[in-house]
Amino acid sequence: MIISKNCFILNSNLKNILDMRKKMLYIFILISSFCFGQTSDEHSVKEVINSLFTGMKNTDAETVKALFTDQAILQTITKDGNVKTDDVREFLSSFSKFSKNDLDERIVFKNISIDGDLASVFTPYSFYFKGNFSHCGANSFQLVKQNGIWKIHYLIDTRRKENCKEILK
Repeated sequence: MIISKNCFILNSNLKNILDMRKKMLYIFILISSFCFGQTSDEHSVKEVINSLFTGMKNTDAETVKALFTDQAILQTITKDGNVKTDDVREFLSSFSKFSKNDLDERIVFKNISIDGDLASVFTPYSFYFKGNFSHCGANSFQLVKQNGIWKIHYLIDTRRKENCKEILK
């Protein structure tokens, strides 16, 4: 009788543990799907920005052109604090004059904020020309989602040679 009672208690406890595990599994799946759903846009935004620098490194102007909106704006903050605007077409033709692997901009994703069809991304970088460190700075991207595709609409950067932290491959 004692064995039978103990087996009943053990079976009840085991059932409770299994029910609890099922509940925890459902909660985990629910939270995971929520988290993964949020990061798919983040992943897509990163992919666009990484494609920009891969395209530059490969001197692939057509690939890079497709990453920008038709009205994209490119700007640089100069050493004296002025803002210089560059034409996207000039930007594309400027790097396409170089050989593959001459231009290597290495970035770190510091901050990505997404609200609906707008993404804001901040990426410190180190720039290498023909394998040699050239300069560093930061990029600030504004991307918009058009027809389900993230595109770069605005890019402003800084450039300096002092106080740089090299970003290794």
